[in-house]
Amino acid sequence: MRTTTTLLLGFSLLGTPVFSQGTFHCGSDELHRMGSSIPDLEERAARTTAELEAFTRSFINEQGGDARDGGFVIPIVFHIIHNNGPENISDAQVHDAVRVLNNDFNRLNTDWNTVRPQFLDIVANVGIEFRLATRDPNGQCTTGITRTQSPLTNDGTEQMKALISWPRNKYLQVWVAASADGAAGYTFRPGNAVWNAAQDGIVVQHLYLGSIGTSNAYRSRTLTHEVGHWFNLAHTWGSSNTPGLDANCNMDDEVSDTPNTRGWESCTLNGSTCDGTLDNVENYMDYSYCSKMFTVGQKARMIACLNSSTAQRNQLWQTSNLIATGVNGNAVLCQALFTTSKGEICAGQSVRYTDASYHNVMARSWSFPGGEPSTSTEVSPVVFYPNSGTYSATLTVSDGSTSLSTTQNTAVVVLPMDLTAPLIEGFEVGATPASTGWMVLNPDDDNGFGITNTAAYSGSKSLRLVNTAAMSGRTDVLVSPPLDMSDATAITLSFRYAYARRTSSSTDQLRILVSNNCGETWNLRAQIFATGDLTTGGINTGSFVPSGPEQWGFKQITNINSTFYVTGMRLRFEFMSGGGNNFFLDDINLNGMPLSLGGELTGAGPLLAVLPNPATEATEAVVDMASAGRAVVDLLDITGRVARHVSSGTLPAGKHRMKIPTADLPSGSYFVRLQYEGGREVVRLIVP
Repeated sequence: MRTTTTLLLGFSLLGTPVFSQGTFHCGSDELHRMGSSIPDLEERAARTTAELEAFTRSFINEQGGDARDGGFVIPIVFHIIHNNGPENISDAQVHDAVRVLNNDFNRLNTDWNTVRPQFLDIVANVGIEFRLATRDPNGQCTTGITRTQSPLTNDGTEQMKALISWPRNKYLQVWVAASADGAAGYTFRPGNAVWNAAQDGIVVQHLYLGSIGTSNAYRSRTLTHEVGHWFNLAHTWGSSNTPGLDANCNMDDEVSDTPNTRGWESCTLNGSTCDGTLDNVENYMDYSYCSKMFTVGQKARMIACLNSSTAQRNQLWQTSNLIATGVNGNAVLCQALFTTSKGEICAGQSVRYTDASYHNVMARSWSFPGGEPSTSTEVSPVVFYPNSGTYSATLTVSDGSTSLSTTQNTAVVVLPMDLTAPLIEGFEVGATPASTGWMVLNPDDDNGFGITNTAAYSGSKSLRLVNTAAMSGRTDVLVSPPLDMSDATAITLSFRYAYARRTSSSTDQLRILVSNNCGETWNLRAQIFATGDLTTGGINTGSFVPSGPEQWGFKQITNINSTFYVTGMRLRFEFMSGGGNNFFLDDINLNGMPLSLGGELTGAGPLLAVLPNPATEATEAVVDMASAGRAVVDLLDITGRVARHVSSGTLPAGKHRMKIPTADLPSGSYFVRLQYEGGREVVRLIVP
């Protein structure tokens, strides 16, 4: 029977569980699925297991449990199966998991000497070291970490394992995924695994791997527990997956120095469940939440497993295999590689570069054109960029005899800090938001924000997020270019939007955030919910497109206080999908009047119209002055800069026509601005 374990080994120094255990399931059905094409699988597995047990008893009796005292090295590979979600964990989290594993198997965990005194003298140093492979099955360079994108990350069964599998006689395989088939982790013990080499290994849910990233210290012993099974250890109560049963006292884990126990799902250090003997609650093979030890007897079983040919465990630590997998200490430099903390910053900010080259880097040299410093030999230098632009970076690494280099031509984009309000954006120009200065963040690599001509509140284009039921739980982000608001005395943000629910249970929401440090940190300023004002198009089970102005909403935000009167002020729109329908965004205005076309008035005071629009050689600004006063008319480009001064002076009451020269202007979206005593008007002008 397969040992399927859900090990929530959360523990604290006080010995109390930090979260509930949950329900475990037996994995015997997994054995049937694994061997649906293998005749008499259960009988074969039972026979192989009996043979392994006979070998184990003989080995321990003859060798004293140890043919060699430690020094075993096991090549290990982690297959990250992900669908671009949080399960696509960092390399650092994998490295931390290996650290925890090596500490636990070599009695280097700092808590081992705090076990109950009755067990202190049998805490074992198993003497097994796990090293990430540096060569793959074809002899090519590897980090010991593979990444495969697939929705099967949410499955976690043998079907997922089939996506990628390395030879089990060369590597201990660990598949990391969003799901471990309903468990925190599971594996086959050698007697069962022998019949399907491709599935031999450990599946771990990413939330239970290592002590950092998506996991934490309380869940970090899951892999230790599963590797114990992989080395032929049963649970402390025996070969079942259900602790706490009276019947477990009649089972045994075939280890002489682990007392019979019913098994624990909490850290009850004085537990004594079977014959009055104190239970070894702090054992890695229990579910106690406070595990910190293997016993000497468990070590003997694991060493016996490593010397058995069952499931080829005895081939892993042989010198020839250590050389073949590149874990014999002679890894060669094979790739220059680096990462950046950010791909986009503002002028006057910094980026941290990190050398991720492998393997055996002895020296490095960085080059940062346009950055300060311009060169470095550090592992992780921080580089300051005073001016806007797109900058490259080059890293050269050496192992003492071989040198490799890599260059990223667009290592960092440094945005200017001099864009001034008003920000008036209707997405009329450009094919993508990026072409108008906006940044789209699409962490799930699905639809994302894009410019569309299927609907608009004004003009012919808007921004659309194609939102499907399958995107529920995902967040898409739109970020503005940096703005200089240092001269502001008040900030008003407004925009138009359209959205429909797909069903009455749709829970989508829009969040609007602002930053006063160019996006380093964000502050929430408004939320609009599908259950409230966000819904403008009712319920639509098809693909929602607003049919007219009545299906657009308007939002104005005025709670952006003086702490945002700075250079590098940015806006952030976050749409959090709740299974609803498409979302549209148009006419974003920051410290500008609402946009209009064709002479539609935008506020009180003098009346401004631009005719004809789109522009021709005869386009004019028409200003209707209610009373005499000073008026200034300017043509602004998409960033809010003055592209052309049209007119200024004191005008008498009545209509005034002013020619707007456009023949030499690039095609695109512009804005005609009228400033007068007490206010201003803005109208969008399209130059075809």
